[in-house]
Amino acid sequence: MERKRGIEVLVVEDSVDDSELTEFAIAQTKNNIQLIHFSDGVDALNFIFGKKKYEGQEIQKGLKLVVLDIGLPTLTGFDILRKIREEHSTKMLPVVILTSSLDERDMSMAYELGANSYVVKPNEFEGYMKKIGSLAFYWSCVNERPYQI
Repeated sequence: MERKRGIEVLVVEDSVDDSELTEFAIAQTKNNIQLIHFSDGVDALNFIFGKKKYEGQEIQKGLKLVVLDIGLPTLTGFDILRKIREEHSTKMLPVVILTSSLDERDMSMAYELGANSYVVKPNEFEGYMKKIGSLAFYWSCVNERPYQI
């Protein structure tokens, strides 16, 4: 995984179709956003915190956005969000929940745990492309935040 700069967007999604569509939508922004995808929450946390096979690598240091699905194997998106917010080094990392759920309890839980945004996946291709492209562009290219300590 040799890159000139670190990963900017981390997508954690277990649906192959949704992850490929999300990656395609982000690539279409033409902003050369570097992203990585994980289908498992444990692997995603190891990447974020530089543990196991990611230990000593600097690829996660430029991370600007985490896009999380709620229903994931091994750990839920809520579990991952909780862990991100517990750690001093990642508590200000922007996290967007990207889900099919319109359940009010899921929305409330996401915001209670510190999600920056809750986005419902559009059903149609064009809507998906626009919504995901704009959120990736905003969080990785427009939004400003302090550097992590």
